[in-house]
Amino acid sequence: MRGVSTAGTLLFLLLLALLLAGMLSIVFHTLRTGISPMPTSGKVRRPLLSLLPEELEGTLLELGSGWGSLAFALADHCPRARVVAFELSPLPHAFSRLRQRLAPRPNLQLVREDFFRASFAEASAVVCYLYPGAMSRLAPKLSQELAPGTRILSHTFALRGWKPLRTLVVDDLYRTPIYLYEVPAREG
Repeated sequence: MRGVSTAGTLLFLLLLALLLAGMLSIVFHTLRTGISPMPTSGKVRRPLLSLLPEELEGTLLELGSGWGSLAFALADHCPRARVVAFELSPLPHAFSRLRQRLAPRPNLQLVREDFFRASFAEASAVVCYLYPGAMSRLAPKLSQELAPGTRILSHTFALRGWKPLRTLVVDDLYRTPIYLYEVPAREG
C-alpha cells in the first residue's frame, strides 16, 4: 500500500513541477516579448474573419498566434490560403501543435519563431494581435516587405501613422477595435 501512495505522490509532484514550469515559461516569454498569449474571443473572431475574403489564396501570416484560437479559425475560413502562425512562447505553441495533431488543418503551419526575423515578402494578408510597442516596430517591416494592396488586420491595437480603411468596434465588454489596413503604393 505504501508503494502506491509514494507513486501517487511522485506523480502529483511531477505534474505540479510541469505546471509550474509551464507557468514560468509563460511569464518569461511575456517579459521577453511584452505581451502574454491571449486567446481571441469568438465575439472578436467572427467580425475579424468577415474582413478577409474566404477565397483568399497565397500565404496568410498570423503574428503572435498564442493558443491558436485565431490560427485555426483563419485556416478554416480561408481554406485556399496557407496560414503560417508565429508564436514564441513554448507552452501556447505546444498546445497549438497538440491541437493540430488531434484536429489537423492541412493549410495551417505553426512556427515557433520570432516573426521579426521572418520574411513577409510572399504574404497575401497579415493578421496580428500584439501590443502597441510591437505594432510600432512592425509598421516599417510591413511597409517595406509587403506588396502594395496587401491586407493587414489588427485586433485591438492600431498601426501608428497608418490610416485604416475600416475600423470595426466589437460589441463586447472591451469594445474591441479591429483595424483593416492596406499597404499603400510605394512612392517613386
